[in-house]
Amino acid sequence: MNTREEIKRRPLLLVGIISAILLVIAGGTVLSESIPGRSSEPMPTPLPAGTLLENADTSSLPSWTRSWSNTDFSRRTVNLEELISGGVPRDGIPPIDNPGYVDIYQGDAWYEPQEPVIQVSVGDDTRAYPLQVMTWHEIVNTEFGDTSVAVTFCPLCNSAVAFDRDVDGLETLRLGVSGMLRNSDLVMWDNQTESLWQQITGEAIVGEMAGEKLEMLPAPIVSWEAFKNAHPEGLVLSQDTGFNRNYGTNPYHGYDRIDQSPFLFDGETDDRQSPMIRVLGIERGDEVRAYPFPELEDNPVIHDTVGGDPIVVFWQPGATSALDQIEIAVSRDVGMAAAFNPIVDGEELTFIEDGDAFKDQETGSQWNISGQAVSGPLEGEQLEEYVSGAHFWFAWAAFQPETTVWEP
Repeated sequence: MNTREEIKRRPLLLVGIISAILLVIAGGTVLSESIPGRSSEPMPTPLPAGTLLENADTSSLPSWTRSWSNTDFSRRTVNLEELISGGVPRDGIPPIDNPGYVDIYQGDAWYEPQEPVIQVSVGDDTRAYPLQVMTWHEIVNTEFGDTSVAVTFCPLCNSAVAFDRDVDGLETLRLGVSGMLRNSDLVMWDNQTESLWQQITGEAIVGEMAGEKLEMLPAPIVSWEAFKNAHPEGLVLSQDTGFNRNYGTNPYHGYDRIDQSPFLFDGETDDRQSPMIRVLGIERGDEVRAYPFPELEDNPVIHDTVGGDPIVVFWQPGATSALDQIEIAVSRDVGMAAAFNPIVDGEELTFIEDGDAFKDQETGSQWNISGQAVSGPLEGEQLEEYVSGAHFWFAWAAFQPETTVWEP
């Protein structure tokens, strides 16, 4: 099942997603190893938010813990039964630990204008991480000057999250793919303590580091064209990764169809939105809000207040799904979104859609999806970007059950 025509005929059922995971492990060849199934047991009751068990009973542990002999299971913030195998051994989906980068001119040979990339900036250093590579590796451990960063993507949740890998009291963490899932989301692990970390929240949930949280960095998913226009001097992750993978193809063909069910998710779905709808999720202070992409398509500029902070959300078309067709470049357009602080030099700006850009009504300056003023009196200004994420609704609601949903 490693030819494109065979993959196209693969039914969009549970077996199809299992096959996709095995393809990712094997780099295009299905492996004959055990595959996960849905448990017939009811999901355990989650621990109350903020709970840290520091001396939990370890006399009866789930079978999957046997391969984690150096993990301290007495320290955890979740019930271990909430973690299930995704059918992947530890680092069976291999992270990229020694990434190479090329300039945008070389990147054009690999990436089409509409293809989705994760955009990460540290200071003046901005780089693109194409989802056609990230779906096969899920984690890139890299350096931005003196800052150690992990760029991550969980295809099952469509969650792109970047972290600072430096933690007080420890050497820089190297993050890997544990092979476990919780609420369908990637569970990462670190080499130093073999603690387990939840990707979508950046929290250590099991082990010595349980209760710690990695600092998140803005990591919006934008099109390759939008990245190039905003950062012509930027770098992009090279396809020369040291692994033999069919970059450009989507091993999770059809997964984000609106009528699909999340893979290996046994929790209750929040019926305020369809599970596979993309939402831009943002957390500010003690308030959490989701902006559904269908609403953003109708309202490409939204001014709001979250956690007492003014925000402006931009949305525009032009970025394809990485989880739709076999070829990512010809998948359907799902658009791109990001959230910003609308205050510049002490003045809160009011934005409106202006063709394929955005305009502030105070000065008439034009702005792009990356929050840059590209013309007008404020040309060269950069809006402060907030951490946000274009996640599937089921995942955002599972990890942020108190979230509100923006309505017009």
